[in-house]
Amino acid sequence: MNDMRMTERGVDSKNIKMKARKVQVFYGTNHAIKDVDVDIEDKTVTAFIGPSGCGKSTFLRCLNRMNDTIDICRVEGEITLDGEDIYDRKVDPVQLRAKVGMVFQKPNPFPKSIYDNVAYGPRIHGLARGKAELDEIVEKSLRRAAIWNEVKDRLDAPGTGLSGGQQQRLCIARAIATGPEVLLMDEPCSALDPIATAQVEELIDELRERFSVVIVTHSMQQAARVSQKTAFFHLGNLVEYGETSKIFTNPDDPRTESYITGRIG
Repeated sequence: MNDMRMTERGVDSKNIKMKARKVQVFYGTNHAIKDVDVDIEDKTVTAFIGPSGCGKSTFLRCLNRMNDTIDICRVEGEITLDGEDIYDRKVDPVQLRAKVGMVFQKPNPFPKSIYDNVAYGPRIHGLARGKAELDEIVEKSLRRAAIWNEVKDRLDAPGTGLSGGQQQRLCIARAIATGPEVLLMDEPCSALDPIATAQVEELIDELRERFSVVIVTHSMQQAARVSQKTAFFHLGNLVEYGETSKIFTNPDDPRTESYITGRIG
């Protein structure tokens, strides 16, 4: 059904960055995600919305194999990045996570300097041939995360000493320092105040010029502001996926309308 709708809308297959087909997730005997089909487009912000516990964060974590770290979790189906199956045995999850970066709900800078937080990924992946190249990657990442001007004179200070909003932008800089193609964000603003939230939302809009961004948000207003595509999850099912403006103004499924208007959730 989803496939058909996407084709009808004329999604350009060349623009598809990640593709999920018949994805199921089990936690032991609990069937958490059921038959999810979705195409994540390049240089687009895709929002996952839905009530708490509906599966949106669980599905997001399938996209960079974070669920591999949970013993009782089993993922079935197919997820591809640029046509390559990310669950293939040949794929190294560490290398995959350099391509599919992640920003978490609560800012989690390493207990290191601001510089070392950003330099960590490029160092372990061997992306810089020396100090000058590493300096360049750190500066570029901090600039892209819109925090360079605030921290450039104290790069040796601990990242944990920044404000919550600054810490989250530092974590975004850390995630993009490895040159990912996709950036996953799991409720990145839920621990932030309104001013910091506005800064991160503005940043998300800029980041989509370079990355495919997927954001899980409990705020429908945020989804409407930052995304071009929206996927609505309910009880482990992907109920509806399409243009954000259509999902919010003229959804196809009555469950989507009930959620948008506040009748469920």
